[in-house]
Amino acid sequence: MYPFYLLSTRVYLRVLFLLLLPLASFAQTAPAALEAGPLLTPSQFLGYPLGSRFTPHADLLRYVDHVVAHAPGRMKRQDYGQTYENRRLEVVQVATPENLSRLDDIRRNNLRLAGLENGAVQRQQPAIVWLSYNIHGNEAVSSEAVMQVLYDLADPQNKQTQEWLQNTVVLLDPCVNPDGHERYVQWYNRVRAQMANASPYAWEHHEPWPGGRFNHYYFDLNRDWAWQTQQESRQRLTLYNQWLPQVHADFHEMGPDDPYYFSPAAKPYHEDITDFQRKFQNVIGDYNRQVFDQNNWLYFTRETYDLFYPSYGDTYPSFNGAIGMTYEQGGSGRAGVRYAKSDGDTLTLAQRISHHHATSLATIRATAERHNELVTEFQKYFTDARTKPHGSYKSFVVSGAGDPGQLKAFTQYLERQQIQYGYAPRRLKTRGFDYSLGKEESVQIEAQDVVVSMYQPKSTLVKVLFEPRPALEDSLTYDITAWALPYSFGLKAYALKDKLAVSATTPAKGTSAVVAGNSQPATDRPYAYVARWNNLQDVRFLSRLLQQRVKVRVAGRAFESEGQQYQPGTLVITRTGNESLGSRFDQLVRTQADSAGVTVQAVKSGFSTSGADLGSGYVRNVARPTIAVVGGEGVSPTAFGEVWHFFEQQIGYPVTVLGSDYLRSVPLSKFDVLILPDGDYSEMYSERSLEALKTWVRGGGRLIALEGAAAFLAGKKDFLLKTKSTDSVANRKANPYRLLKPYASAEREQIGERVQGSVYRVQLDNTHPLAFGYGPTYYALIRDTINYRFLGEGGWNVGVLKRNNYAAGFAGRQAQRKLTDTFVLGAQEMGRGQVIYLADNPLFRGFWQGGKLLFGNALFFVGQ
Repeated sequence: MYPFYLLSTRVYLRVLFLLLLPLASFAQTAPAALEAGPLLTPSQFLGYPLGSRFTPHADLLRYVDHVVAHAPGRMKRQDYGQTYENRRLEVVQVATPENLSRLDDIRRNNLRLAGLENGAVQRQQPAIVWLSYNIHGNEAVSSEAVMQVLYDLADPQNKQTQEWLQNTVVLLDPCVNPDGHERYVQWYNRVRAQMANASPYAWEHHEPWPGGRFNHYYFDLNRDWAWQTQQESRQRLTLYNQWLPQVHADFHEMGPDDPYYFSPAAKPYHEDITDFQRKFQNVIGDYNRQVFDQNNWLYFTRETYDLFYPSYGDTYPSFNGAIGMTYEQGGSGRAGVRYAKSDGDTLTLAQRISHHHATSLATIRATAERHNELVTEFQKYFTDARTKPHGSYKSFVVSGAGDPGQLKAFTQYLERQQIQYGYAPRRLKTRGFDYSLGKEESVQIEAQDVVVSMYQPKSTLVKVLFEPRPALEDSLTYDITAWALPYSFGLKAYALKDKLAVSATTPAKGTSAVVAGNSQPATDRPYAYVARWNNLQDVRFLSRLLQQRVKVRVAGRAFESEGQQYQPGTLVITRTGNESLGSRFDQLVRTQADSAGVTVQAVKSGFSTSGADLGSGYVRNVARPTIAVVGGEGVSPTAFGEVWHFFEQQIGYPVTVLGSDYLRSVPLSKFDVLILPDGDYSEMYSERSLEALKTWVRGGGRLIALEGAAAFLAGKKDFLLKTKSTDSVANRKANPYRLLKPYASAEREQIGERVQGSVYRVQLDNTHPLAFGYGPTYYALIRDTINYRFLGEGGWNVGVLKRNNYAAGFAGRQAQRKLTDTFVLGAQEMGRGQVIYLADNPLFRGFWQGGKLLFGNALFFVGQ
């Protein structure tokens, strides 16, 4: 026989065809096998014992399809969207045959109980429980456990689960975060030893950057429930709000040395968690304790995981009428299949599965056995919301005279949340809390201001999202402590103690020489188009124009043209300079304005009645920058993801990602802008490479350093950013016994240095391009004790904290001292280039809308 490598091409292809034929046959018959034969256990279907390895997402979905196919009268699969990487998102609906046949009637009746749909209410109906698995991709045990849960619910011989289904409808989301799950599982299955190595030092227990926790854009989906910045969240919450379950459980993992956590939750509870919700946290905890005690499994309650920040998988459902719970299993991505704990025991994936499986069934059982109470209290929750809402404020008013683009984004957000709103029918003077001043004042309500009344089904959610200063019963909390929508959207707003009359009439749009969408301008060939610079939509508009090779200019000073006032930052798009576009010019500008959702003004002349004319040197060209951002080891994955998502999903502008492992070899001359997200840059930039970075800046480069990157540059040669020194006089006079503190109070002592996501009023120099489009202040969500001197000669202190600039949230006493007379954001000139310091991250979690324009300024205007 000839050696294989000497076979002719024809013979080789024939052999290859014969080898692949069995695989092709299997691929054709595999889908049919999902329905053929009996219902299989997860282990039988997968071909390996459940818990012996991690299951890829595609195989998880295949098993889900197998189970649903074998329970056609008791289960339905509903696809509700897809991830950024095009993986399927789905829930499985489980009920008795009778209830499944009228499932939509049950869903709609549930909305009628909440007052969100009109029609007669049927008081007797099953309770709805929604179980969410694997929102953090590397907490992958829950997607293994859900397969066993599904099997138990589908198994007609399991009398216990079939009995529970008489009184409950179960919705299971088998994998909330498929992209993160797959990132983790593919990595782990690639590096694990033949026999899983339990040693904590083994490769398989050390995930590489960025880890599987996050979604495609490295966002933490469990912090995105309320804000819905991510595709997965928006799609899931659309479906969630069509059901509004009575019970929602979210399945997680924590460190591998921890046992298991279930309700009741830790303090602080948000004050709007009702007495019944608090009570039922204990009820479900009792159901879980029974099974854990019977099996001698370790667990803890009432620690660490509080119910305060509104954007978790337990709090957001709670503020929508559910009993919301977090379940935490010791393990996480570190644990793998086997992990040697510090106490000498070995934690296995099979053990972790059994725990999540047990709490899943206990939650379903509690819902079924207490279904009448749950449904009754659910209806009462929303009745009280409509008729006697909580809190002293009964109306929230947002000025309609502000930025129309930001106002539209705000009302669209309300609509996604099913929050009802209207408009003030007339002018009114009253008293209210002025968010911009941070105190009660006499306020002027104008006709057509947006009004959100507390007398509506979603009033609890309204209160939580609008409350100026959330009541914090304990300063030891897990996340940020302030988030009010007027601050996050940067809108002028008031909170009123009176119920305000509301008109449903949509405000009339002004008519002038405005090009809005496809309307015609005042002249067929205007001298120029002018667009105000106020919000993210305007940044998106600029991005699209630059990519279409449209020449755009920016006004560096205020001006008046044809009776309209324009502030610095206004975009000016002149016909001169865009001759190459020919007849396409006008249609292109109008089309891009319509697509971005902005309004442009057509002007007939370049003459300004005050301020700089449109041809002045103060109206400078906006370059089309080539931008890079650093990602990889040493960079915070979420901070990097916030930048990445901003470019790709929010403004649609190209950005090149540079890996931190090869950053030193990159010729920076190929880029105009380099962004350093929050992270530790000490390994990336040696003294020599830092000199190379400065040389690039001096040659005209623009360096944007956020949070930890700014801290890394602080104090280094040629960088103007400096940390404030400690008060040596105060230290000398300090109490000598201050170090004699009890060990038990250590954690509480440390919070004096912490800022728990508090809102501060940053004073702005809005004559500088970094603050174009803003007024004299900007509300920032401060999460670290920023402690910098004001920049010296050669630097511009664009945003600073002076005294008494606190607005909302918790900050410890020591932190408050540091957050006084402190630099927050600004720029320094270095040669022909600039270094832009953003000590606070304006893109945090993608929901702080008021900061996005500031980041756009850093990208496109500074240094022009």
